Amino acid sequence: MQQFLEESKKISREIATLSGETKNKVLNQMADALIEHCDFIVHNNSKDMKEAENNNLSLDLKDRLLLTADRVKAMAKAIREIAALKDPVGKTLDGWVTENGLNIQKVSIPIGVIGIIYESRPNVTSDTAALCFKSGNVCVLKGGKEAHNSNQAIANILRNVLAKNKLPEQAISLLPDSSREGVAKLITQDKYVDLIVPRGGEALIKFVSQNATVPVVKHDKGLCHTYIDKYADGKKALEIAINAKCSRPGVCNSMETLLVHKEVANYILPALHEAFVYQQTELRGCEETRKIIDIQCATVEDYDTEYLANILSIKIVKDVNEAIYHINKHGSGHSECIISENYSTINKFLDEVDAACVYANASTRFTDGGAFGLGAEVGISTNKLHSRGPMGINDLTTFKYKILGNGQIR
Repeated sequence: MQQFLEESKKISREIATLSGETKNKVLNQMADALIEHCDFIVHNNSKDMKEAENNNLSLDLKDRLLLTADRVKAMAKAIREIAALKDPVGKTLDGWVTENGLNIQKVSIPIGVIGIIYESRPNVTSDTAALCFKSGNVCVLKGGKEAHNSNQAIANILRNVLAKNKLPEQAISLLPDSSREGVAKLITQDKYVDLIVPRGGEALIKFVSQNATVPVVKHDKGLCHTYIDKYADGKKALEIAINAKCSRPGVCNSMETLLVHKEVANYILPALHEAFVYQQTELRGCEETRKIIDIQCATVEDYDTEYLANILSIKIVKDVNEAIYHINKHGSGHSECIISENYSTINKFLDEVDAACVYANASTRFTDGGAFGLGAEVGISTNKLHSRGPMGINDLTTFKYKILGNGQIR
């Protein structure tokens, strides 16, 4: 492990100095290679899907794991979009001249070696590899064991493109020891690894956060809320709530709890109930909710649970203050939404809710690098430092100060 990471660190100095033109050419070739080897990728993914069936993985997890020809095309498209972005490296972020004539420039640079630990979705392999390469970083990837064959196939295709361009293949690598012990060692190698990005389940995030000596940007659970205010437009409320929960229940930006103002509950809940029943959503509610619609009882634990499934908790609140209190108490700092036509209430919610992304009258499902116009993403950071929200190429850089003098001494 140490020898492998030492080599990654050495390679990172070469990757950091690549021109934007070279990086973009290689990225577009990577996109071409994914399309060219689509059948190979889908074939290897089918091995993982067979194992998923044997291990009785849930439907939502299998959906995240599945690769089809269309999904491979989407992976290639994401890489092309990354290539089309402005180079994040070498930008002058600020600059000034001091009283004694020192010319100081604050310039963006790559972070170095980034370890990314993730679960389930094999498209993360190509997304994160491309993001790291575009931003001049070396990546060490540790995917979930359920996607082993898919990740290996994708990584090998990308590495072959690097080799054809006479670039070190280890700029994109899978962690050689993918066991728990291997991960435990990776996250303590601060001599060689500059950043760890864990994205996945609560247990993974907790393990990495508690044991890492390398700096960590967490991509924690997405316990997202939608609050329907008393000034909400009913049609918007219905469409946004259904989309936020049902479009893809197994992803981190889907809604897990719906909060409803008590003054509109009698009016809006029956319509929502009918729509969610049609979507086969399992509903759980507070006592006041259950007086209006016939659903299961929600426990305290339900309001702290990221289901990643077609299950939704509902709670009636007396006003926006109670909604904000509930979200700040139970939320994970990911994405939160208010549906309202009242300007003051909207601003209060947006200002006081503590989350990376706060929405007014739009689905939380938009929390995504592509939807934000950032290209693909490493994930959704729930950190407050150094990155927050969708983590794109600019968040994979740091900076240095370049100081130009003319003989000044102190």
